[in-house]
Amino acid sequence: MAEFMDVHHGMKGITSEQLQEAHRADLAVQGEEGVRFKQAWADPRSGEVYCLSEAPSAEAVMRVHERAGHPADEIHPVPLTA
Repeated sequence: MAEFMDVHHGMKGITSEQLQEAHRADLAVQGEEGVRFKQAWADPRSGEVYCLSEAPSAEAVMRVHERAGHPADEIHPVPLTA
């Protein structure tokens, strides 16, 4: 399965609790789209949030985030890792 890194903009001031809540919302519906979210990171100063997942497609990742209430602004394939 492919890996994807998605980005959410405009989340300035996000707290650890809010990040965890958003991640739990993704986890609650990920299986219905064949997605597995692995990790989420946030920078409260810039408002950027990043999520790493394994999924059959970028569209499946987008659908999970939309259903969880926080659509991604960008989704990038991760073709190589070290």
